[in-house]
Amino acid sequence: LSRSNPVAALAASGVRALAIFHGADTYVTPSFYLSKREHGKVVPTWNYVSVEVAGEAVAFEDATSLQAQIARMTDTMEQPSAAPWAVSDAPADYVAKMVNGIIGLRVSIDSIEGVRKLSQNRSEGDRAGVLNGLTHSNDPSARQVAAEMTKEA
Repeated sequence: LSRSNPVAALAASGVRALAIFHGADTYVTPSFYLSKREHGKVVPTWNYVSVEVAGEAVAFEDATSLQAQIARMTDTMEQPSAAPWAVSDAPADYVAKMVNGIIGLRVSIDSIEGVRKLSQNRSEGDRAGVLNGLTHSNDPSARQVAAEMTKEA
């Protein structure tokens, strides 16, 4: 987290934090709904899966810990690349300078809640239409939401 970010000062004071991790999500057109043809009282929506994590935010500034965390995150994110970049590819003095501009953030988790909005509020016919529409979509995210809806059934 950049030291200049106002959240950094809050984190240093140990405030409660809410982190939201987004999973599959997609736009749902009312055209998928059977009820559109029946009465037309439909609007677009968004289907999604997410996890909300809450707890006390704790800042840390130890350069060794920050560099280790940055290296782990970078290795994870670069893994799919044909030519992955590593923190060690950059000059050590440059990395140290960049690390000096950030703080680390940990959340001491005291609650975790999964959130799934997958057209549960719709009729069986509408849900079937949404599932069919998303399953046959060219959008990988839409197909992922369809897979989540199938698990839900």
